[in-house]
Amino acid sequence: MKKYALCLDLKDDPQLIAEYESYHKAVWPEIIDSIKGAGISNMEIYRLGNRLFMIMEVNETFSFEAKAKSDAENPKVQEWELLMWKYQQALPMAKEGEKWLLMDKIFGLD
Repeated sequence: MKKYALCLDLKDDPQLIAEYESYHKAVWPEIIDSIKGAGISNMEIYRLGNRLFMIMEVNETFSFEAKAKSDAENPKVQEWELLMWKYQQALPMAKEGEKWLLMDKIFGLD
């Protein structure tokens, strides 16, 4: 099992943040299927203010490239991503088109 941490910002608007959280209390089943089908065994998202932090635990079949390709070919995932972009904003260091950015692990208590 491998673990990844990613981050992204939300637009700093309390109403939009509340709507975003509401969507995540009832994520569309097709999105859940897409996540699990990609080899992601667990996913958690945390929020502090308008900053989001995601932890993904993945199995040996997971790859970011395969997930991106699968998402691009899935109309329901594209619909979800377009909807979520209403609430999200890229981090200042993001390149064009980047949303969730992979974080570097700098400490581990093993």
